[in-house]
Amino acid sequence: MGSRKNSCSKTGETWDLETLDSSSPDSANHLEEQWLKSTRSLSDDEHSVEVVLEDSRELLSLTSPPPGREIIRYEVTVNQRNIEDICLCCGSLQVYTQHPLFEGGMCAPCKDIFLETIFLYDMDGHQSYCSICCFGKTLFICESPDCTRCYCFECVDILVGPGTSERISTMACWVCFLCLPFTRSGLLQRRRKWRHQLKAFHDLEGSNPVKMYKIVSAWKRQPVRVLNLFGKIDKELESLGFLESGSGSEEGRLKYLEDVTNVVRRDVERWGPFDLVYGSTQPLGYSCNRCPGWYMFQFHRILQYAQPPSGSQQPFFWLFMDNLLLTEDDQATATRFFQVEAVTLQDVRSRVLQNAVRVWSNIPGLKSKHSALTPKELQSLETQTRTRGKMAAQKVDLLVKTCLLPLREYFKYFSQNPLPLYK
Repeated sequence: MGSRKNSCSKTGETWDLETLDSSSPDSANHLEEQWLKSTRSLSDDEHSVEVVLEDSRELLSLTSPPPGREIIRYEVTVNQRNIEDICLCCGSLQVYTQHPLFEGGMCAPCKDIFLETIFLYDMDGHQSYCSICCFGKTLFICESPDCTRCYCFECVDILVGPGTSERISTMACWVCFLCLPFTRSGLLQRRRKWRHQLKAFHDLEGSNPVKMYKIVSAWKRQPVRVLNLFGKIDKELESLGFLESGSGSEEGRLKYLEDVTNVVRRDVERWGPFDLVYGSTQPLGYSCNRCPGWYMFQFHRILQYAQPPSGSQQPFFWLFMDNLLLTEDDQATATRFFQVEAVTLQDVRSRVLQNAVRVWSNIPGLKSKHSALTPKELQSLETQTRTRGKMAAQKVDLLVKTCLLPLREYFKYFSQNPLPLYK
């Protein structure tokens, strides 16, 4: 991905923007006073949070429409067009729906790109693409605690004001437009209850039948409770900050089961409730006395016991990972049981395929960015496994972490295990 700017320690307070009514001056003024008081108290801190606001009434001195996305500012300020009638992502006037996070429209092609990329994350823990246009080569990282969002130079210059990206580049710490207590920055107006809007957008426009949960405000997130079947992922969870180092099952954060043959419903209900259920087939290269299909069927059985009551709005996620061991019949059965298509995730380093897995899950954003494995690629992986034994079999950790990254929108992650801002 493009380079990331403003890498500093995450500091500052979290603001309750979920209930802020932009039509209420009193509420907005109260939060603004709090914010200004807080930033003044940090004025001597090298990590002070800085704010960029622009006057959206500034008019362009142009007599004809500019090319590209500059037309957004021109149409709003010169032609007085409602920004809801312009695609916020590309500037098209062929609006299909509304942008879920900010006031503005969205054309059909940009809608498809947004749905596919809004829950994609890099291993630095931040989103892979701009939260406005879902593109962008060079991105700013929001430095608000527990925020994962990024914004591209082009969006901030066009929608906030010319030269904004240069000013942000000079800041020690920058807070994004979804975290500020101010609802407007230039032409960029945050939607009220944007978390609800994002869920509604996904439910209405998404093709995936799997239920999406509303993302959770940072101040409401709780530590994740995990039921871990067959393959341990405690180290991956700790490295992502979801588990405190050494907590394990002692504090009820993680329950690991290797053999579930005799586990019944009341056992799972007694151990739970759980927020995440994870299971997998054995890695390639490991010998076991059970067929791969056994892991899939047992995972599905335990999953039924762990699911919350029907109608619950509490975020609940599950993930089953196949290390390329299930037969075609087993794969078809898994798709029918889980009611979601599998995706193939590949670990490619230096243009060499290192590993791949098939994943069934309800975690948002788990779409494969790769085509299905060819017979030649599959044979290459099997050859690597035979050559390097268990070392090759243990290379699933990166793929597991890739799958779990979107959960940062739902659960608390601990500051003593921060992800690096750079890869």
